[in-house]
Amino acid sequence: MAAKPSIPKGTRDFSPIEMSKRNYIFDTIRAAFHLFGFQQIETPSMENLSTLMGKYGEEGDKLLFKIQNSGDYFSGLTDEELLSRNAAKLASKFCEKGLRYDLTVPFARYVVMHRDELTFPFKRYQIQPVWRADRPQKGRYREFYQCDADVIGNNSLINEVELIQLIDYVFSKLGIRVAIKLNNRKILAGIAEVIGEPDKIIDITVAIDKLDKIGLDGVTAELREKGIGDEAIEKLLPILQAQGSNSEKLATIGRVLAQNATGAKGVEETTFILETIEKLNINSSLDLDLTLARGLNYYTGAILEVKALDVAIGSISGGGRYDNLTGVFGLDGVSGVGISFGADRIYDVMNQLDLFPKDSILTTQIMFVNFGEREALHSLSLIAQIRAAGLSAELYPSSDKMKKQMGYANNHNIPYVAIIGESEMQENTIAVKNMSSGEQKSMSIDALIELLKG
Repeated sequence: MAAKPSIPKGTRDFSPIEMSKRNYIFDTIRAAFHLFGFQQIETPSMENLSTLMGKYGEEGDKLLFKIQNSGDYFSGLTDEELLSRNAAKLASKFCEKGLRYDLTVPFARYVVMHRDELTFPFKRYQIQPVWRADRPQKGRYREFYQCDADVIGNNSLINEVELIQLIDYVFSKLGIRVAIKLNNRKILAGIAEVIGEPDKIIDITVAIDKLDKIGLDGVTAELREKGIGDEAIEKLLPILQAQGSNSEKLATIGRVLAQNATGAKGVEETTFILETIEKLNINSSLDLDLTLARGLNYYTGAILEVKALDVAIGSISGGGRYDNLTGVFGLDGVSGVGISFGADRIYDVMNQLDLFPKDSILTTQIMFVNFGEREALHSLSLIAQIRAAGLSAELYPSSDKMKKQMGYANNHNIPYVAIIGESEMQENTIAVKNMSSGEQKSMSIDALIELLKG
Protein backbone atom coordinates (compact mmCIF):
# COMPACT_ATOMS: atom_id res chain seq x y z
CA MET A 1 0.00 0.00 0.00
CA ALA A 2 1.36 3.41 -0.98
CA ALA A 3 2.36 5.76 1.83
CA LYS A 4 -0.18 8.47 2.59
CA PRO A 5 0.97 11.77 1.01
CA SER A 6 1.71 14.78 3.20
CA ILE A 7 2.64 18.44 2.86
CA PRO A 8 5.64 20.30 4.33
CA LYS A 9 5.33 21.47 7.93
CA GLY A 10 4.22 25.04 8.21
CA THR A 11 2.07 24.88 5.06
CA ARG A 12 -1.65 24.19 4.68
CA ASP A 13 -4.32 23.06 2.24
CA PHE A 14 -7.49 25.16 2.09
CA SER A 15 -10.95 23.72 1.51
CA PRO A 16 -13.61 25.54 -0.59
CA ILE A 17 -15.22 26.92 2.61
CA GLU A 18 -11.84 28.07 3.91
CA MET A 19 -11.08 29.72 0.57
CA SER A 20 -14.43 31.54 0.67
CA LYS A 21 -13.47 32.93 4.08
CA ARG A 22 -9.96 33.84 2.96
CA ASN A 23 -11.31 35.58 -0.14
CA TYR A 24 -13.67 37.58 2.09
CA ILE A 25 -10.57 38.89 3.92
CA PHE A 26 -8.65 39.54 0.70
CA ASP A 27 -11.63 41.27 -0.93
CA THR A 28 -12.20 43.48 2.14
CA ILE A 29 -8.54 44.51 2.27
CA ARG A 30 -8.32 44.97 -1.51
CA ALA A 31 -11.41 47.21 -1.51
CA ALA A 32 -9.88 49.29 1.31
CA PHE A 33 -6.61 49.65 -0.62
CA HIS A 34 -8.51 50.96 -3.65
CA LEU A 35 -10.54 53.29 -1.43
CA PHE A 36 -7.32 54.85 -0.13
CA GLY A 37 -5.80 55.26 -3.61
CA PHE A 38 -3.34 52.34 -3.81
CA GLN A 39 -2.59 50.53 -7.08
CA GLN A 40 -1.79 46.82 -7.42
CA ILE A 41 1.47 45.28 -8.59
CA GLU A 42 2.94 41.77 -8.35
CA THR A 43 6.53 40.57 -8.10
CA PRO A 44 8.00 37.06 -8.64
CA SER A 45 7.86 34.43 -5.90
CA MET A 46 11.63 34.06 -6.18
CA GLU A 47 14.26 36.78 -6.13
CA ASN A 48 18.01 36.75 -6.57
CA LEU A 49 19.60 36.06 -3.19
CA SER A 50 21.69 39.19 -3.71
CA THR A 51 18.41 41.13 -3.56
CA LEU A 52 17.27 39.47 -0.33
CA MET A 53 20.41 38.86 1.75
CA GLY A 54 21.44 41.52 4.25
CA LYS A 55 18.08 43.33 4.26
CA TYR A 56 16.48 41.60 7.26
CA GLY A 57 19.38 41.34 9.68
CA GLU A 58 21.33 38.23 10.63
CA GLU A 59 18.28 36.42 12.02
CA GLY A 60 16.20 37.22 8.94
CA ASP A 61 18.92 35.94 6.60
CA LYS A 62 18.81 32.58 8.39
CA LEU A 63 15.08 32.29 7.66
CA LEU A 64 15.41 32.69 3.88
CA PHE A 65 14.41 29.65 1.83
CA LYS A 66 17.23 29.22 -0.72
CA ILE A 67 16.61 27.61 -4.11
CA GLN A 68 19.17 25.15 -5.38
CA ASN A 69 20.61 25.94 -8.81
CA SER A 70 19.53 23.65 -11.63
CA GLY A 71 22.03 21.49 -13.48
CA ASP A 72 25.40 20.38 -12.10
CA TYR A 73 25.63 22.72 -9.14
CA PHE A 74 28.70 20.84 -7.82
CA SER A 75 30.80 21.75 -10.86
CA GLY A 76 32.14 24.99 -9.37
CA LEU A 77 33.05 23.45 -6.00
CA THR A 78 36.42 22.07 -4.95
CA ASP A 79 36.78 18.80 -3.04
CA GLU A 80 38.02 20.82 -0.08
CA GLU A 81 34.84 22.90 -0.05
CA LEU A 82 32.63 19.82 -0.30
CA LEU A 83 34.46 18.06 2.52
CA SER A 84 34.29 21.13 4.75
CA ARG A 85 30.53 20.50 5.25
CA ASN A 86 30.09 24.25 5.78
CA ALA A 87 26.39 24.52 4.98
CA ALA A 88 26.26 28.33 4.73
CA LYS A 89 29.31 28.55 2.48
CA LEU A 90 28.15 25.69 0.25
CA ALA A 91 24.68 27.20 -0.08
CA SER A 92 26.21 30.48 -1.25
CA LYS A 93 27.96 28.54 -4.01
CA PHE A 94 25.02 26.61 -5.47
CA CYS A 95 22.01 28.76 -4.51
CA GLU A 96 21.60 31.99 -6.46
CA LYS A 97 17.88 32.52 -5.80
CA GLY A 98 15.53 32.43 -2.84
CA LEU A 99 11.82 32.61 -2.03
CA ARG A 100 10.83 36.11 -0.98
CA TYR A 101 10.80 36.72 2.81
CA ASP A 102 8.43 39.67 2.59
CA LEU A 103 6.95 41.98 -0.05
CA THR A 104 8.78 45.18 0.95
CA VAL A 105 12.31 44.38 -0.25
CA PRO A 106 11.04 43.07 -3.63
CA PHE A 107 8.98 46.25 -3.85
CA ALA A 108 12.08 48.39 -3.29
CA ARG A 109 13.83 46.41 -6.04
CA TYR A 110 10.79 46.96 -8.29
CA VAL A 111 10.88 50.73 -7.69
CA VAL A 112 14.55 50.94 -8.62
CA MET A 113 14.10 48.84 -11.76
CA HIS A 114 10.98 50.74 -12.91
CA ARG A 115 11.77 54.23 -11.58
CA ASP A 116 11.53 55.85 -15.03
CA GLU A 117 7.97 54.52 -15.43
CA LEU A 118 6.66 55.61 -12.01
CA THR A 119 5.13 58.86 -10.82
CA PHE A 120 6.08 59.71 -7.24
CA PRO A 121 4.69 59.48 -4.67
CA PHE A 122 3.83 55.94 -5.78
CA LYS A 123 1.13 54.16 -3.78
CA ARG A 124 1.20 50.42 -4.37
CA TYR A 125 -0.37 47.35 -2.87
CA GLN A 126 0.41 43.65 -3.16
CA ILE A 127 -1.47 40.56 -1.96
CA GLN A 128 0.88 37.60 -2.39
CA PRO A 129 2.43 34.72 -0.41
CA VAL A 130 5.82 34.90 1.32
CA TRP A 131 8.02 32.17 2.81
CA ARG A 132 10.12 31.91 5.96
CA ALA A 133 12.16 28.93 7.15
CA ASP A 134 10.84 29.44 10.68
CA ARG A 135 9.85 26.84 13.27
CA PRO A 136 6.12 26.24 12.69
CA GLN A 137 3.85 26.89 15.66
CA LYS A 138 0.37 28.21 16.40
CA GLY A 139 -0.19 31.33 14.32
CA ARG A 140 3.24 31.05 12.65
CA TYR A 141 3.57 29.40 9.24
CA ARG A 142 6.34 28.86 6.72
CA GLU A 143 4.11 29.93 3.85
CA PHE A 144 1.64 32.72 4.40
CA TYR A 145 0.04 35.67 2.64
CA GLN A 146 0.84 39.31 3.20
CA CYS A 147 -1.32 42.21 2.10
CA ASP A 148 0.97 45.22 1.79
CA ALA A 149 0.30 48.89 1.12
CA ASP A 150 3.21 51.33 0.69
CA VAL A 151 3.75 54.95 -0.23
CA ILE A 152 7.20 55.61 -1.67
CA GLY A 153 8.82 58.83 -2.86
CA ASN A 154 7.39 61.12 -0.17
CA ASN A 155 8.45 61.78 3.44
CA SER A 156 5.30 63.53 4.74
CA LEU A 157 3.99 62.19 8.05
CA ILE A 158 0.49 62.48 6.57
CA ASN A 159 1.30 59.13 4.95
CA GLU A 160 1.70 57.53 8.40
CA VAL A 161 -1.58 59.11 9.51
CA GLU A 162 -3.41 57.71 6.47
CA LEU A 163 -1.95 54.26 6.98
CA ILE A 164 -3.22 54.27 10.57
CA GLN A 165 -6.64 55.29 9.24
CA LEU A 166 -6.40 52.44 6.71
CA ILE A 167 -5.60 49.94 9.48
CA ASP A 168 -8.54 51.20 11.52
CA TYR A 169 -10.86 51.04 8.49
CA VAL A 170 -9.91 47.45 7.57
CA PHE A 171 -10.31 46.01 11.05
CA SER A 172 -13.56 47.91 11.61
CA LYS A 173 -14.89 46.35 8.38
CA LEU A 174 -13.74 42.89 9.49
CA GLY A 175 -15.24 43.36 12.96
CA ILE A 176 -11.94 42.77 14.81
CA ARG A 177 -11.23 44.93 17.87
CA VAL A 178 -7.56 45.93 17.77
CA ALA A 179 -4.97 48.05 19.52
CA ILE A 180 -2.51 49.87 17.27
CA LYS A 181 0.97 50.22 18.79
CA LEU A 182 3.25 53.06 17.67
CA ASN A 183 6.92 53.83 18.23
CA ASN A 184 9.78 55.40 16.27
CA ARG A 185 13.18 53.95 15.41
CA LYS A 186 14.72 57.39 15.94
CA ILE A 187 13.52 57.21 19.55
CA LEU A 188 15.15 53.79 19.89
CA ALA A 189 18.37 55.05 18.27
CA GLY A 190 18.33 58.03 20.64
CA ILE A 191 17.88 55.72 23.62
CA ALA A 192 20.86 53.61 22.46
CA GLU A 193 22.97 56.77 22.31
CA VAL A 194 21.78 58.10 25.68
CA ILE A 195 22.57 54.84 27.48
CA GLY A 196 26.04 54.83 25.91
CA GLU A 197 25.59 51.97 23.41
CA PRO A 198 25.06 53.68 19.99
CA ASP A 199 26.79 50.84 18.11
CA LYS A 200 24.45 48.26 19.65
CA ILE A 201 21.18 49.68 18.27
CA ILE A 202 20.45 46.51 16.23
CA ASP A 203 21.14 44.21 19.19
CA ILE A 204 18.98 46.39 21.45
CA THR A 205 16.02 46.51 19.06
CA VAL A 206 16.18 42.77 18.31
CA ALA A 207 16.20 42.01 22.04
CA ILE A 208 13.41 44.36 23.16
CA ASP A 209 11.27 43.30 20.20
CA LYS A 210 11.02 39.94 22.01
CA LEU A 211 9.70 41.47 25.24
CA ASP A 212 6.21 39.95 24.81
CA LYS A 213 7.68 36.50 24.18
CA ILE A 214 10.53 36.21 26.68
CA GLY A 215 9.72 38.87 29.31
CA LEU A 216 11.91 41.53 30.86
CA ASP A 217 14.33 39.01 32.40
CA GLY A 218 14.79 37.31 29.04
CA VAL A 219 15.44 40.63 27.32
CA THR A 220 17.96 41.60 30.02
CA ALA A 221 19.77 38.28 29.61
CA GLU A 222 19.93 38.66 25.81
CA LEU A 223 21.25 42.22 26.10
CA ARG A 224 24.04 40.95 28.39
CA GLU A 225 24.84 38.17 25.90
CA LYS A 226 25.25 40.83 23.22
CA GLY A 227 27.84 42.63 25.32
CA ILE A 228 25.68 45.48 26.60
CA GLY A 229 26.86 46.52 30.05
CA ASP A 230 24.82 46.48 33.26
CA GLU A 231 25.00 50.27 33.59
CA ALA A 232 23.42 50.71 30.12
CA ILE A 233 20.76 48.10 30.91
CA GLU A 234 19.94 49.91 34.19
CA LYS A 235 19.34 53.12 32.21
CA LEU A 236 17.24 51.27 29.60
CA LEU A 237 14.84 49.38 31.89
CA PRO A 238 12.92 52.42 33.28
CA ILE A 239 12.29 53.57 29.70
CA LEU A 240 10.92 50.17 28.70
CA GLN A 241 8.68 50.17 31.78
CA ALA A 242 7.29 53.70 31.24
CA GLN A 243 3.54 53.83 32.01
CA GLY A 244 0.70 56.30 31.57
CA SER A 245 -1.16 57.95 28.72
CA ASN A 246 0.43 58.68 25.34
CA SER A 247 1.11 62.28 26.36
CA GLU A 248 2.65 61.17 29.70
CA LYS A 249 4.93 58.64 27.96
CA LEU A 250 5.88 61.28 25.36
CA ALA A 251 6.76 63.68 28.15
CA THR A 252 8.90 61.02 29.87
CA ILE A 253 10.84 60.05 26.75
CA GLY A 254 11.03 63.70 25.68
CA ARG A 255 12.90 64.55 28.88
CA VAL A 256 15.26 61.57 28.45
CA LEU A 257 16.06 62.49 24.84
CA ALA A 258 15.93 66.30 25.11
CA GLN A 259 19.65 66.69 24.39
CA ASN A 260 19.78 63.97 21.73
CA ALA A 261 19.04 65.25 18.22
CA THR A 262 18.05 61.89 16.74
CA GLY A 263 15.79 60.94 19.63
CA ALA A 264 14.21 64.40 19.82
CA LYS A 265 13.33 64.18 16.11
CA GLY A 266 11.64 60.84 16.77
CA VAL A 267 9.62 62.36 19.63
CA GLU A 268 8.59 65.26 17.36
CA GLU A 269 7.41 62.89 14.59
CA THR A 270 5.52 60.68 17.04
CA THR A 271 3.84 63.69 18.65
CA PHE A 272 2.57 64.89 15.27
CA ILE A 273 1.12 61.46 14.40
CA LEU A 274 -0.58 60.99 17.78
CA GLU A 275 -2.03 64.50 17.91
CA THR A 276 -3.31 64.31 14.31
CA ILE A 277 -4.96 60.93 14.80
CA GLU A 278 -6.58 62.16 18.00
CA LYS A 279 -8.40 64.82 15.95
CA LEU A 280 -9.64 62.20 13.44
CA ASN A 281 -11.53 60.00 15.95
CA ILE A 282 -10.61 56.52 14.73
CA ASN A 283 -12.36 53.48 16.24
CA SER A 284 -9.22 51.66 17.38
CA SER A 285 -6.95 52.67 20.23
CA LEU A 286 -3.54 54.07 19.22
CA ASP A 287 -0.93 53.62 21.94
CA LEU A 288 2.67 54.77 22.18
CA ASP A 289 4.68 51.65 23.05
CA LEU A 290 8.33 52.40 23.78
CA THR A 291 9.13 48.66 23.80
CA LEU A 292 7.98 48.23 20.19
CA ALA A 293 11.06 47.71 18.02
CA ARG A 294 10.10 45.57 14.98
CA GLY A 295 13.31 43.68 14.28
CA LEU A 296 13.65 44.46 10.57
CA ASN A 297 16.75 46.56 9.99
CA TYR A 298 15.36 48.77 7.25
CA TYR A 299 12.96 50.80 9.44
CA THR A 300 14.16 54.35 10.15
CA GLY A 301 11.15 56.27 11.51
CA ALA A 302 7.64 55.47 12.73
CA ILE A 303 6.93 51.78 13.37
CA LEU A 304 3.49 50.23 13.82
CA GLU A 305 2.13 46.95 15.11
CA VAL A 306 -1.47 45.79 15.52
CA LYS A 307 -2.70 43.34 18.15
CA ALA A 308 -6.12 41.70 18.30
CA LEU A 309 -7.77 42.44 21.64
CA ASP A 310 -9.97 39.34 21.93
CA VAL A 311 -7.59 36.56 20.83
CA ALA A 312 -4.15 35.61 22.14
CA ILE A 313 -2.07 35.70 18.95
CA GLY A 314 0.93 37.61 17.63
CA SER A 315 0.67 40.83 15.67
CA ILE A 316 -1.85 40.77 12.82
CA SER A 317 -0.53 43.85 11.03
CA GLY A 318 2.55 46.01 11.18
CA GLY A 319 4.89 48.27 9.27
CA GLY A 320 6.81 51.50 9.37
CA ARG A 321 8.93 54.15 7.68
CA TYR A 322 12.03 53.16 5.71
CA ASP A 323 14.21 55.92 4.29
CA ASN A 324 17.18 53.98 2.95
CA LEU A 325 15.83 50.76 1.47
CA THR A 326 16.11 51.67 -2.22
CA GLY A 327 19.64 52.99 -1.58
CA VAL A 328 21.02 49.47 -1.41
CA PHE A 329 19.79 49.02 -5.00
CA GLY A 330 21.40 52.24 -6.23
CA LEU A 331 18.57 54.74 -5.76
CA ASP A 332 19.29 57.10 -2.87
CA GLY A 333 17.01 59.64 -1.23
CA VAL A 334 13.68 57.84 -1.74
CA SER A 335 11.66 57.65 1.46
CA GLY A 336 8.89 55.11 1.91
CA VAL A 337 6.38 53.96 4.50
CA GLY A 338 4.17 50.91 4.46
CA ILE A 339 2.07 48.41 6.36
CA SER A 340 1.38 44.71 5.98
CA PHE A 341 -1.77 42.81 6.97
CA GLY A 342 -1.14 39.19 8.00
CA ALA A 343 -4.04 37.47 6.23
CA ASP A 344 -3.42 34.07 7.83
CA ARG A 345 -3.47 35.38 11.38
CA ILE A 346 -6.48 37.56 10.58
CA TYR A 347 -8.20 34.39 9.32
CA ASP A 348 -7.40 32.57 12.58
CA VAL A 349 -8.73 35.49 14.65
CA MET A 350 -11.98 35.72 12.66
CA ASN A 351 -12.49 31.96 12.78
CA GLN A 352 -11.98 31.86 16.54
CA LEU A 353 -14.38 34.78 17.10
CA ASP A 354 -16.91 33.56 14.47
CA LEU A 355 -16.78 36.88 12.64
CA PHE A 356 -17.30 35.67 9.07
CA PRO A 357 -20.71 36.76 7.71
CA LYS A 358 -22.84 33.81 6.67
CA ASP A 359 -23.10 35.12 3.10
CA SER A 360 -19.30 35.19 2.83
CA ILE A 361 -19.32 31.39 2.46
CA LEU A 362 -19.86 31.29 -1.28
CA THR A 363 -21.77 28.32 -2.64
CA THR A 364 -24.08 27.48 -5.52
CA GLN A 365 -27.41 29.22 -4.98
CA ILE A 366 -29.51 26.54 -6.67
CA MET A 367 -28.92 23.00 -7.92
CA PHE A 368 -31.08 21.38 -10.59
CA VAL A 369 -31.88 17.70 -10.09
CA ASN A 370 -31.01 15.48 -13.06
CA PHE A 371 -33.76 13.02 -14.08
CA GLY A 372 -32.33 12.12 -17.47
CA GLU A 373 -31.21 13.45 -20.83
CA ARG A 374 -34.38 15.41 -21.77
CA GLU A 375 -34.82 16.97 -18.35
CA ALA A 376 -31.09 17.80 -18.15
CA LEU A 377 -31.16 19.61 -21.50
CA HIS A 378 -34.23 21.61 -20.44
CA SER A 379 -32.57 22.46 -17.10
CA LEU A 380 -29.37 23.63 -18.80
CA SER A 381 -31.30 26.24 -20.81
CA LEU A 382 -32.86 27.55 -17.57
CA ILE A 383 -29.49 27.53 -15.80
CA ALA A 384 -28.06 29.67 -18.60
CA GLN A 385 -30.76 32.30 -17.89
CA ILE A 386 -29.99 32.21 -14.15
CA ARG A 387 -26.28 32.64 -14.76
CA ALA A 388 -26.95 35.49 -17.20
CA ALA A 389 -28.64 37.27 -14.28
CA GLY A 390 -25.37 36.99 -12.31
CA LEU A 391 -26.56 34.13 -10.08
CA SER A 392 -24.82 30.81 -9.48
CA ALA A 393 -26.54 27.58 -10.50
CA GLU A 394 -25.52 24.05 -11.40
CA LEU A 395 -26.96 20.83 -12.76
CA TYR A 396 -26.18 17.58 -10.99
CA PRO A 397 -24.12 15.87 -13.71
CA SER A 398 -25.72 12.41 -13.75
CA SER A 399 -29.20 10.95 -13.17
CA ASP A 400 -28.33 9.26 -9.88
CA LYS A 401 -30.89 8.39 -7.22
CA MET A 402 -32.69 11.40 -5.74
CA LYS A 403 -31.25 10.67 -2.28
CA LYS A 404 -27.70 10.95 -3.58
CA GLN A 405 -28.43 14.19 -5.45
CA MET A 406 -30.13 15.78 -2.41
CA GLY A 407 -27.21 14.64 -0.24
CA TYR A 408 -24.85 16.47 -2.59
CA ALA A 409 -26.90 19.67 -2.21
CA ASN A 410 -26.95 19.29 1.58
CA ASN A 411 -23.22 18.64 1.86
CA HIS A 412 -22.46 21.73 -0.23
CA ASN A 413 -24.92 23.93 1.71
CA ILE A 414 -26.86 24.74 -1.45
CA PRO A 415 -29.97 26.63 -0.24
CA TYR A 416 -32.35 25.71 -3.08
CA VAL A 417 -32.95 22.65 -5.27
CA ALA A 418 -34.89 22.82 -8.56
CA ILE A 419 -36.91 19.76 -9.55
CA ILE A 420 -38.02 19.54 -13.20
CA GLY A 421 -39.95 16.52 -14.34
CA GLU A 422 -42.34 15.85 -17.22
CA SER A 423 -45.16 18.03 -15.82
CA GLU A 424 -42.87 20.98 -15.10
CA MET A 425 -41.50 20.81 -18.64
CA GLN A 426 -45.02 20.82 -20.11
CA GLU A 427 -46.18 23.70 -17.89
CA ASN A 428 -42.86 25.57 -18.22
CA THR A 429 -42.52 25.83 -14.42
CA ILE A 430 -39.91 24.88 -11.84
CA ALA A 431 -40.54 23.11 -8.55
CA VAL A 432 -38.20 24.83 -6.07
CA LYS A 433 -37.38 23.29 -2.70
CA ASN A 434 -36.03 25.40 0.17
CA MET A 435 -33.43 23.10 1.74
CA SER A 436 -33.63 24.80 5.14
CA SER A 437 -37.41 24.78 5.64
CA GLY A 438 -38.27 21.86 3.38
CA GLU A 439 -40.97 23.99 1.73
CA GLN A 440 -41.51 23.41 -1.98
CA LYS A 441 -43.15 25.83 -4.45
CA SER A 442 -43.81 25.87 -8.18
CA MET A 443 -42.75 29.04 -10.02
CA SER A 444 -41.62 30.55 -13.31
CA ILE A 445 -37.99 31.17 -14.23
CA ASP A 446 -38.49 34.93 -13.70
CA ALA A 447 -39.93 34.34 -10.22
CA LEU A 448 -37.02 32.01 -9.41
CA ILE A 449 -34.47 34.65 -10.46
CA GLU A 450 -36.20 37.21 -8.22
CA LEU A 451 -36.18 34.70 -5.34
CA LEU A 452 -32.44 34.07 -5.72
CA LYS A 453 -31.70 37.80 -5.97
CA GLY A 454 -33.69 38.42 -2.79
